[in-house]
Amino acid sequence: MFAEAAGGDKKKGTRRFPLWTRDTARPEGGGRAASGDAPAPARQWPLIAVLAVTGLGLLLTAFDVFRVGTMLVGVALLGGAVLRWVLPSVGMLAVRSRFTDMLTYGILGLAIVLLAMMAQPDPWLRIPFLQDTLHFTVR
Repeated sequence: MFAEAAGGDKKKGTRRFPLWTRDTARPEGGGRAASGDAPAPARQWPLIAVLAVTGLGLLLTAFDVFRVGTMLVGVALLGGAVLRWVLPSVGMLAVRSRFTDMLTYGILGLAIVLLAMMAQPDPWLRIPFLQDTLHFTVR
């Protein structure tokens, strides 16, 4: 805590945060999903699974299967929330604390699935107050 000055006096160190952070703590559950001797894809299989389902959903969306593709993207995020809840270590799928990751993945996944089900034409899901709100704001 004390820094030695040139004249031999001791000065009290600063209580400010450092200008550059030298390291960060890993998020809870951010360890490898498989042992260290496993190949890299096996160590990160939760993230790869979520990205693969998301990629498939985007591919389907690109091939004009919009509703199913976007629902698959939402389901991938919901799956990421479930993996984050169930598994003790999920590798790079852990970005923040377990609670924050589950909440973020879950809310975004649910919103994407609901919006995909409400997409026009011929929506699978109708929520009346949203339609009333739209008509109120547009007119």
